[in-house]
Amino acid sequence: MPLLAILLAHALAAAVAPLLVARIGRLAFYPLALVPLGSLIWVLARWPGDGPGIRVDIPWVPELAMDIALRFDSLAAIMSVLVLGIGALVLTYCASYFRHRDGHTEPRLPSFAAELVAFSGAMFGLVVSDNLLLLYIFWELTTVLSFLLVGHYAERLASRRAAVQALLVTTAGGLAMLVGVIVLGHVGGSFLLSDLVANPPSGMAANVGLVLVLIGALSKSAIVPLHFWLPGAMAAPTPVSAYLHAAAMVKAGIYLLARMSPGFAEAAPWRPVVLVLGIATMILAGWRALREYDLKLILAFGTVSQLGFLVVLTGTGDPDILLAGLVMLCAHALFKAALFMVVGIVDHTVGTRDIRKLAWLGNRQPALAVIAGIAAASMAGVPLTLGFVGKELAFATVLHSQVLGSAAPWVLAGIVIGSMFTITYSMRFMWGAFARKGLPESSARVRDMHAPAPTFLVAPALLAVTSIAAGVLPDWLNWALGSYADPVDAHIAIWEGFGVPLLLTAIAFAVGILAFFSRGRLRRARLAVNPLGNADRGYDAVLRGADALSQRLTALTQRGSIPFTQATILVTLVTLPTIVLALGARDQAHLKLWDSPLQGVIGLLILAAALGATIMRNRLAAVLLVGITGYGTGTIFALHGAPDLALTQFLVETLTLVIFVLVLRALPAESDVKQTNRFRLPRAALAIAVGCTVTTLGVYAMAARRDRPIADLLPQAAYRRGHGANTVNVLLVDIRAWDTLGEISVLLVAATGVASLMFRHRRFGRAPRVGDEPLARRLSTDAAGQPDVVVASGIWLRGSELRDPKHRSLVLEVATRLIFPLVMVLSFYFFFAGHNVPGGGFAGGLTAGLALVLRYLAGGRYELGETLPFDAGKILGLGLAFSGGTALASMLLGAPVLSSATIQFDMLGFGHIKIVTAIFFDLGVYLVVVGLVLDVLRSLGARLDVELEESPRAREGVRAS
Repeated sequence: MPLLAILLAHALAAAVAPLLVARIGRLAFYPLALVPLGSLIWVLARWPGDGPGIRVDIPWVPELAMDIALRFDSLAAIMSVLVLGIGALVLTYCASYFRHRDGHTEPRLPSFAAELVAFSGAMFGLVVSDNLLLLYIFWELTTVLSFLLVGHYAERLASRRAAVQALLVTTAGGLAMLVGVIVLGHVGGSFLLSDLVANPPSGMAANVGLVLVLIGALSKSAIVPLHFWLPGAMAAPTPVSAYLHAAAMVKAGIYLLARMSPGFAEAAPWRPVVLVLGIATMILAGWRALREYDLKLILAFGTVSQLGFLVVLTGTGDPDILLAGLVMLCAHALFKAALFMVVGIVDHTVGTRDIRKLAWLGNRQPALAVIAGIAAASMAGVPLTLGFVGKELAFATVLHSQVLGSAAPWVLAGIVIGSMFTITYSMRFMWGAFARKGLPESSARVRDMHAPAPTFLVAPALLAVTSIAAGVLPDWLNWALGSYADPVDAHIAIWEGFGVPLLLTAIAFAVGILAFFSRGRLRRARLAVNPLGNADRGYDAVLRGADALSQRLTALTQRGSIPFTQATILVTLVTLPTIVLALGARDQAHLKLWDSPLQGVIGLLILAAALGATIMRNRLAAVLLVGITGYGTGTIFALHGAPDLALTQFLVETLTLVIFVLVLRALPAESDVKQTNRFRLPRAALAIAVGCTVTTLGVYAMAARRDRPIADLLPQAAYRRGHGANTVNVLLVDIRAWDTLGEISVLLVAATGVASLMFRHRRFGRAPRVGDEPLARRLSTDAAGQPDVVVASGIWLRGSELRDPKHRSLVLEVATRLIFPLVMVLSFYFFFAGHNVPGGGFAGGLTAGLALVLRYLAGGRYELGETLPFDAGKILGLGLAFSGGTALASMLLGAPVLSSATIQFDMLGFGHIKIVTAIFFDLGVYLVVVGLVLDVLRSLGARLDVELEESPRAREGVRAS
């Protein structure tokens, strides 16, 4: 599977890039460039042409349509050449760009190299993805990597602001796109782009989904009114601008339009959005480029302008215009990447990009001026360049388009006006960077410049030469590009002959050149205030408004009171479902109180304990009564034939009680009477309302069931698909493994949060051991000369050496020493047998956690480290790695991701052995639960012990002073 091999090669290169850069410095970019270069050679060798191309279909999560579906056709090949070819050139360019005269090392260069290679792989994955969900994953990967690359100079405020701005805008568009993808996938019955384009869905829902996808595509390609993030991103290093913002990332939206327009262009919202915003972007950004003095900003606004041009060409749905759009797509990538590299060389050698500080640079660097002149000529559309070929073809196809109908003249006028601006800012770029500007000698900056290394000029020179070669010999593009836009009447030629397109080109050049030479008069005539406003300031205003709204909303809902927050959630739980149930259709409800009188008795005990908890002032007694309700619920589960749920409920309830008791040590024994009585009635009313709401919803939900319950099918599915007889455990580690993976991730976050509240300096680490305490502390005495602790020669628990004798219980220590191994054996039994009988990794982990609790209660905080002398964070991470790694293991064994695959073999002396991969997932759950309990005991137990011991001593010290 070469497509997967290319993705894996980029991932591997990104992984080793930091090590390579750390070893050989900036020269590491040369071997790293071999990865996209080798991939490019494969693309050129396997060019699909008129054929169907290459497809890769790997089942991953078929039920969620999340299969790995890749398609390498002509459009993917076109984009791959741009992504991989220019990516290889940019990487070689980086080797010279990050060479500093003063010899200092570029900070964060190892991570930069890894991110740039990873971005190349992510863009390749994006253009070959046929599954829209997979495409969205790569889409967001490019967003995240762009954020990291733009923010490379993290010590600079401008870089941080630009990175965050680009991230917010493109991520917001990406979220809108995700919703649109889900809508289109459900309406169209498939998430494959090829299926949706071949059979496009229609209707209101499809149109809404289409608009949301367009928002994502247009925000990625910096189209008005979301264009402002691209000029801001010029704070990035120039290689990033040359690659991401000229040839790759901003082309993602253009690529998606080119993919979808053959099928969706006839939809009602498509053409109005694409044509209006595309032309507006082309004109407004072109005009804005004439107001800038920074070479990179001139190119940045020029990029935005021509992205608008590309949106118009690729989004019309006309095959002929689409062919012109593909030509311009290639031309723009070539000349704009070359020009950004030229600006990087100017900035690197001269030390400025301000055109007001550059004069006579063309005389000092004629080779650089020639390279820039060729690229700028292609940008302006000068004959014998690929830019000219593409622009002529665009004029001709729009002029004769039957698809655009009456809109064709308006579209043509818009792109001609935009071309006038392109010619003007192209000339302004060349004049600003390389002209003499009427000065008798070069400017101070140019006089002090150093000559660039020859290797620095190679990449932009190759791009410029390619622009000329493709413009002079464009016939091969008919075969390379025309296959995707087939059938087409248009033909890519060196020029369209004498006619209206050539006349329009001449008019555009005449007006553009005239505007350039009249720039002084136009500058004096322009308004002091931008009549169209400033999009960047609008972005800041939106952020300020969002901050103000969030502050007011937070002040209203998050008052720092846990009871108030919980009450808000519960009131919402009661109100919304009740209103929906009251206004909607309802089935006849049938309420059955119990199946046997024993259930009624247990229910009465639960009610009595719940009522007792509400009137108890003693916190410990209230917690114990709440525990009775939990144990009663577990008993109900057992009576209903759910031993797994009952076992888990009992274990969780026991562990929760222990945690409550640990926390209660730091609180007063009784709650405040006034505070309790003040809110007793509202809390009771809310509690009753929640209980009634949940019960009512459950009753009506059961009454609404018409089909056979899915629970009847689960035992057979668990045995056949999950290879286990315990339905509950198979659900957790196979059928619902994604949910379980999310839940244990939440457990890990919860453990981290609890420990972070307790540890101010060092979050991770293992629990203290006896050997960690100095001998002087272990043999210290109190004021009366008596030892603080008793050091016994024969002890049952090692941690008891450092425990106060008044807190020790010999009976508990002896019992713990005897019971602990038995509990651990029971824990291992639950783990290994859980796939077929009640148990599993979660129950086994909880049992092991209770064994740790027992050792802690009997031996104190030092016993915790003696029992399990490992870092809790490492146990949590190892558990998550085991569970997540099962996904890859299942795929390698031919099963869908996070599902059970079987390994069978014969072993001498044991017979036939059958191993289900779900056991490794369950092992991860086991370790996460054990790590969670250890972390909680370490923070709420051992750490709180220290603070409680230090508090009386601190108070005594204050009194003594």
